[in-house]
Amino acid sequence: MRGVRFAMGSQGIRPRLRIVGVVILAAWIGLAALFGLLKPIKNGCTMTYMYPTYIPISMTDGATPPGRYGLYLYHEGWRKIDFKEHIDKLSGVPVLFIPGNAGSYKQVRSVAAESDRAYQGGPFERTFYQEASLFRGEGADTESVEYDLPSQYSNRLDWFAVDLEGEHSAMDGRILEEHTEYVVNAIHRILDQYKESHDTREREGAAASSNIPQNVILVGHSMGGFVARAATVHPRLRKSAVQTILTLSSPHQSPPLALQPSLGHYFAKVNREWKKGYEVQTSPGGSYVSEPLLSEVVVVSIAGGYNDYQVRSKLESLDGIVPSSHGFMISSTSMKNVWLSMEHQAILWCNQLVVQVSHTLLSLVDSKTSQPFSGTQKRLWVLTRMLQSALSQSFNGMTPMKVTHELPMLASKGSVSQISTCGLDWRDDALDRDLYIQTSTVTILAMDGRRRWLDIELLGSNGKNHFIFVTNLVPCCGVRLHLWPEKEKSNSNLPVCERVLEVTSKMVFIPAGPAPKQPEPGSQTEQAPPSAVLKLGPKDMHGFRFLTISVAPREAVSGKPPVAVSMAVGQFFNPEEGALEVSSPSMLLSAYWTKELFLKEDHPLAYNLSFAISLGLLPVTLSLKTAGCGIKTFGLSDGETGDLDKDKLCKLRCFPPVALAWDKASGLHVFPNLYSETIVIDSSPALWSSQSSEKSTVMLLVDPHCSYTASVHVSAPAVSGRFVLLYGPQIVGFSFAVTLFTIMRQAHQWEHKQSVPPLLSAVEYNLEMPSPFLPLAAFPLLSSLFFSFLTAQPIPPLASFTVVSLVCYLLANAFISVLIIVSKVVFQTSALIHTTVKSKCQALERSSSLAFLHWFSILASSLVCLKQAIRILKLNTTIVMTLVAVTLVSFVHPALGLFVILSSHALCCHNSMCCIMMASARRKEPVDQKTEAERKTRHTSGRQEALSVDMSEKSFVETQSDIFNHRHGLLILHLLAAMMFVPSLAAWFQRIGTGQSFPWFADSALCVGVIFHGILNSRPESSILRSFPSVLRHQLRPHHIYLLAGYYCFFSGLELAPYKVFYAVGALGYISLSLKISQLNNNDLRLRTKSRIHRR
Repeated sequence: MRGVRFAMGSQGIRPRLRIVGVVILAAWIGLAALFGLLKPIKNGCTMTYMYPTYIPISMTDGATPPGRYGLYLYHEGWRKIDFKEHIDKLSGVPVLFIPGNAGSYKQVRSVAAESDRAYQGGPFERTFYQEASLFRGEGADTESVEYDLPSQYSNRLDWFAVDLEGEHSAMDGRILEEHTEYVVNAIHRILDQYKESHDTREREGAAASSNIPQNVILVGHSMGGFVARAATVHPRLRKSAVQTILTLSSPHQSPPLALQPSLGHYFAKVNREWKKGYEVQTSPGGSYVSEPLLSEVVVVSIAGGYNDYQVRSKLESLDGIVPSSHGFMISSTSMKNVWLSMEHQAILWCNQLVVQVSHTLLSLVDSKTSQPFSGTQKRLWVLTRMLQSALSQSFNGMTPMKVTHELPMLASKGSVSQISTCGLDWRDDALDRDLYIQTSTVTILAMDGRRRWLDIELLGSNGKNHFIFVTNLVPCCGVRLHLWPEKEKSNSNLPVCERVLEVTSKMVFIPAGPAPKQPEPGSQTEQAPPSAVLKLGPKDMHGFRFLTISVAPREAVSGKPPVAVSMAVGQFFNPEEGALEVSSPSMLLSAYWTKELFLKEDHPLAYNLSFAISLGLLPVTLSLKTAGCGIKTFGLSDGETGDLDKDKLCKLRCFPPVALAWDKASGLHVFPNLYSETIVIDSSPALWSSQSSEKSTVMLLVDPHCSYTASVHVSAPAVSGRFVLLYGPQIVGFSFAVTLFTIMRQAHQWEHKQSVPPLLSAVEYNLEMPSPFLPLAAFPLLSSLFFSFLTAQPIPPLASFTVVSLVCYLLANAFISVLIIVSKVVFQTSALIHTTVKSKCQALERSSSLAFLHWFSILASSLVCLKQAIRILKLNTTIVMTLVAVTLVSFVHPALGLFVILSSHALCCHNSMCCIMMASARRKEPVDQKTEAERKTRHTSGRQEALSVDMSEKSFVETQSDIFNHRHGLLILHLLAAMMFVPSLAAWFQRIGTGQSFPWFADSALCVGVIFHGILNSRPESSILRSFPSVLRHQLRPHHIYLLAGYYCFFSGLELAPYKVFYAVGALGYISLSLKISQLNNNDLRLRTKSRIHRR
């Protein structure tokens, strides 16, 4: 017997507890995540309605098989039209919609219908809120952009859509490439169709458009957005055929399901082309040749936010692909007039978003040419102005380059006011009388037509040198703010009225929640929510003495001003007084004990809540409950208030709170009317590529007249759901690493003359602290941090990165453990059924009733052809299986070839388990005792013979156990590899009968390596990896090779690129093949040498 068996029982109960612990952890996270992800989502979107008609456009290039894909033109209207006549009248701006994974061309209907309505209804009404601006340092020359949004649109949008048959482009790289090819042909066909329509109108004598479109605007959803970028850098695309791309919930950094190598390769290839496309073209000598190939292309990526479970904002980012001078990413939560997070499909029909997108695209049309602007910066300026909000820029602490609207200054009494663009007439007698505020907080509850003066030097003392102002009054028409200098301290000879600076233009729009209903004038029961905010810092107020807030007059209703119809609150405050921090332990413990904060009256209007752990990982439920609202300060005693509800009085007194959460990747998240809301941001913290600081900051705008009890609670389902969404790819990569570490443990035991341990025992041993758990899990983490330091890449936060990675590693161990247990139970069950049926059949064969069946089986086996086939299969099973698997992998689909090698592993494990059960059953059978005397007179040699037989049976059982455990490890490894291709296989089945092409060479080559690894290392005693040559005088054993492969898979998981695990497993196969070829050559050389010696 070779050594002792590596049994679980010899290690006691602690190893079992490790497995049980990680499985319980995985089950708890999985069930909580399932509950959180299946919970209905309220996105606040309104439906879009339309009357669609789809006009087919013939494709005459012949590049695509007939009936495979299609191109359609959308028409909005319920009346029946003549298709040919409508196509001949094409003269608008071509826009091509590209659907995503399993998407339909009919998904264009929402945005196309709203574009038609927007063209007929005209642009948005102009407001005087501060608008978003391009920033200095982003490469954009904003000074050269002189353009104002149009008062009416000059041309309509013609929406086209490609029909890609609902194929799963997110699951197969070949499908993605074919979609790109067809989109390129569709772009050429659209441009040619406009020329044909123009020529037709000229021949018929009809009025023809003076400008034929030279480029097409691309709008892509999901994978369609990536296809749009891939088509833009396609070598067959005409020059300048695409200049504007807008994507909706589209992945750009990597595929959402990064399982197939071809998908990862295609993404990397397209992104490399885009990076090169923005570089200046130079000759080999370094001299200037031409402008960048993509210098005219502008890209905008719109993300769905935290409710988009399929594509995270990190994948939708354009960082490192498109420079900020040619594009940006914006989340729908910070998008102007939208402010909502939505699901992956809802982004196509959400009326708030499609309306804004429609007006944005229409604003790109130049009134002079009736086609999109040719200037890159002008298009980027329009996209920035129409999509981005100044709120995100102000909240992030950035200062716009210049004020977007120069509003007229309000003159003092006795002077002539400058010309105003407001609809309201601000005459000299418009303001009733001035009020002088003596407190740091000023409140306005009605449009009383008064001007309030605030002394900056007096009220801004004691560190309160910041001013914030929130209101629901419209800037310019409802309220104005001015900074006044002190005459004695000014060196200017200009009158005071000409030195007044109006800062109304710095008011930023914020989304207001639903306004309270007013049954009748003067019966308001709740304070109106704020819709604008203004922040002034010490630099903004430097050199000025007074700040005035002027409110427009309003006629009285029913003889008295209406109560709480309008509101405004301003305050001088110290930012340090409103800074609160929620520590990591408090956030973690809030899952069981709610963390409470008390905000007293006269608190700062703006509170900055800093959370030590990113809200992208730990979403919190933030609740604000009104504790008091200063009722006694009105001179009302408790008895005089009667039966009035304090809560109603407080809602009448104080405006609803607003929360503003900021994240660098996903932008701004606004939560209006905050009383109890789950605050979550779509960030991706604790990753290898994360930034150094991942703290989340939430600004609370709360009325200082009320006191609040704020509670912070972490929801376990929300946390689990975010964890699975963010780190699912990391767990997949770690699962391969765990499996390879397990096979490494088996190889190590075999090399030390011990039996091959069961997989579950090897997993348990690898979880033992401190070794080998720390070398296997902690060492690659430290190596990744050291690599980031050497390459000058951002170093992630050590604590969160380590904790999250270790949790993912434990979940991977739990997943592999469950897979091992389930597969072993299946093998034991099938072996038990097999042995039982076989024993029953053998018993029945002895009976005369089945003699005929026995004779027939002998006759059938005597057939020559059948005997030859069986003999060939028995002698060359490995060769035949290898040929079949490699053929399927290379010419049909990689998953089918992997299933062949899986079948081989499963059959071997089944046979070994059957042999183990049958041998165990024979040992348990009672010895046939004829008589008691014969047993007593048995010779000693007989006893030794029986002992030797028993020992041979034990040796046979152990040999079969080694074979089963070894093949079981290979089966789990190759099962994971096959599961990676299951989505691609589903897409392949969908395309049966449509002329599929061969698999990608990269996929086939890597899977052939996986097959060679399984074939050439099928038995522990004949593993070809044992013959690996020495490196630097050190013999590399199989367990060393498996350890290195496991580390590489670990790094692939950290990189969120699980498809790279095929590099490691495929390399094992090709190394085995090389060693096998080398071994055969050496054996052949030895045979030749012996023959020469024999001849001599």
